[in-house]
Amino acid sequence: MGTVAVGGVTIGYDDSAGEGDAPGGGSTGPVPLLLVHGHPFDRTMWAPQAAAFGAARRVVVPDLRGYGASTVQPGRTGLDVFAGDLAALLDALGIPRAVLCGLSMGGQVVLEFQRRFAGRVAGLVLADTFAQAETEAGRKERYDRAAVLERDGMAAYAHGVLDSMVGPATVRDRPEVAAHVLRMMLGAPPLGAAAALRGRAERPDYTPTLARIAVPTLVAVGRDDVFTPVSDARFLHEHIAGSRLVVVEGAGHLPNLEQPAAFDAALADLLAAVDAAADGAADGAGPGGS
Repeated sequence: MGTVAVGGVTIGYDDSAGEGDAPGGGSTGPVPLLLVHGHPFDRTMWAPQAAAFGAARRVVVPDLRGYGASTVQPGRTGLDVFAGDLAALLDALGIPRAVLCGLSMGGQVVLEFQRRFAGRVAGLVLADTFAQAETEAGRKERYDRAAVLERDGMAAYAHGVLDSMVGPATVRDRPEVAAHVLRMMLGAPPLGAAAALRGRAERPDYTPTLARIAVPTLVAVGRDDVFTPVSDARFLHEHIAGSRLVVVEGAGHLPNLEQPAAFDAALADLLAAVDAAADGAADGAGPGGS
């Protein structure tokens, strides 16, 4: 694990470029991949994808501020703050452009990054997430939950939502995955998780930005996701021209952990499309290109 100081905090991250033969972040080789975790998790939720893709391309997996090995700041952390941290992290690692893959809250962070730094985005993966602003009832619920987490800690919340975070098939057939998800939630710092909840309560509506996305995009969702159902994924797919929709069978809110083979196959297709587009752009910029 590495650390970098950005925006007044320390961000912990894993970087496959420092762990073997994965290519760096320059103008040659596969486009780097940045994996953005959801709430209330940490970078270990991407362990299957880091293992699957880290040998062939640069894969960077950070802990968002308030989670994992990164600095915890109380109060409210907006999606714009998370996106700014990621841009600063890429700067520190010398990565000008990357594929951004985010799940749940991480998907909304990715949408904010796309809104602010579109030129740095080579491709998008929006997993188990949605674009709309919070409803008034949802806003109140997030603030109320933040207060409870600060007062009581993570245990009651983590145990209460576990069966919604992962699908019934996962609980039955892959108890080690459910145990990993529970450990992440129990280990999340309550102050950081509460700050993120308040930030999400105030998020903008990203729907108007979807039509401006012009890079290869994968929309993925677990068939049994009760937090962000398939209808939310279809909305994203229908509003992002040329996007691909993949519904992962036998998965709930965390298909990358519950059904990694299916998720990774879809991600591999997206990365191949991004790399092909990057190679075509490089060829067109060469002698005689336009």
